[in-house]
Amino acid sequence: MAHDVRLIRSPVSVAGMVLTTISAVIFLVVFLAELFGLHTNPYLGILFFLILPTVFLVGLLLIPVGAWIERRRLARGLAASAMQWPRLDLNDARHRRIAVGLFALTMANIVIVSLAAHRGVEYMDSVAFCGQVCHQVMQPELVSHSAGPHARVACVQGHIAPGAGGFADAKASGVRQLLALARDTVQRPIPTPVRSLPPASEICQRCHWPDKLHGDTIRRVVEYAEDEANTETVTELALHVGGGSAHRGIATGIHWHMNIAHDIEFIATDDRRQEIPYVKLTDRNGTVTEYTADGVTPDQLAAGERRRMDCLDCHNRPSHTMTPSPERAVNTAMTHGDIPKTLPFVRLEAVKALKVEYPSHEAATQGIERSLREFYREFALQRSERVPAVADLDRAISATTEIYRTNVFPQMRVTFGTYPNHLGHVDSPGCFRCHDDNHKTRDGKTIPQECETCHQMK
Repeated sequence: MAHDVRLIRSPVSVAGMVLTTISAVIFLVVFLAELFGLHTNPYLGILFFLILPTVFLVGLLLIPVGAWIERRRLARGLAASAMQWPRLDLNDARHRRIAVGLFALTMANIVIVSLAAHRGVEYMDSVAFCGQVCHQVMQPELVSHSAGPHARVACVQGHIAPGAGGFADAKASGVRQLLALARDTVQRPIPTPVRSLPPASEICQRCHWPDKLHGDTIRRVVEYAEDEANTETVTELALHVGGGSAHRGIATGIHWHMNIAHDIEFIATDDRRQEIPYVKLTDRNGTVTEYTADGVTPDQLAAGERRRMDCLDCHNRPSHTMTPSPERAVNTAMTHGDIPKTLPFVRLEAVKALKVEYPSHEAATQGIERSLREFYREFALQRSERVPAVADLDRAISATTEIYRTNVFPQMRVTFGTYPNHLGHVDSPGCFRCHDDNHKTRDGKTIPQECETCHQMK
């Protein structure tokens, strides 16, 4: 036994014991702080729930490695390693000066390292870290987030659930993403929906209050024709947004789905949750109603993904909204005045330039400018007219280029419509994934599809 104890007195084993002890103590302190909610920064988990356990395991590994090295040393007939601690006598003025100096330097190092760690954690908590560290991979998400309604909400607030469980899930997901990045096996485009995203109740409802009645909202849809005058058509819709109230036990309008007074589950049979052949409704009284699409088999349902419906099943692009088509993007730009409506055929030509496949943003910038300038040069020659005002044409080129830059990312294979938005049913199935008159109960009752349920045209 004494011989075995001597084996772990080697420098390597002692170093392992020191690393293990220090990392274990720090980990326990931080774990208790997390347990009692003394810190809420998600990226502290990278430091304390990934790095410290790694150091702890390395220290444990060094102990038997040191013992093995010492055993071989003794087998060769060499003298045993002896770790001698330095002798300190504070009555000796020289020893006292050295001790005070070492203590002062240690305190200074702790302050420096703490400040560096704090700044490092702040950076890892930023949108810049999430979007720019993996620059090309996350460029579509960063650009769309920067231009979206949640631009001032940090990524970690929407992607990491509070508590130790959220930390663990996020770190496991982050490790997989780092490995994929290092191996260059990142999927292009990045698939959605994000499976590791926390439920809406843990992220969206930190700011949004579900127990609220919104009533109706007027939406004005402006479209332009592909004729010379860019003829404008305006459609006004009264959207019955509605809402829910838990204490009143009601839920109305589109936000009837908010599960205030009932519970909705569904089964999706594809990875993108576009195919939903089964819906189960449990009302406030516990009555269950099941709707199944025609032609679906029990085996298909058993192999599908069962999910409790929440906000993100309709609001699936809350922070990374991309325009579904070039036509819609140009209509919006013209409505906002970014593309002058007075330029003849501008709607037609801008859409045509956006539909060209370019290898990069740089090539798109050059191609869009060349396409529009050449068209208006030829147009002027054919009509014996002057080329449109330089300022108007420059604005049209700039706005069309911006549309491409914020919606198309060739290196990630992202373009218009790559990520469908489930709000509505014009550009993607959206509402019609369930409201298609094809989901029926055993007695023939269907999920309604009447237009007036959600909106009224004015």
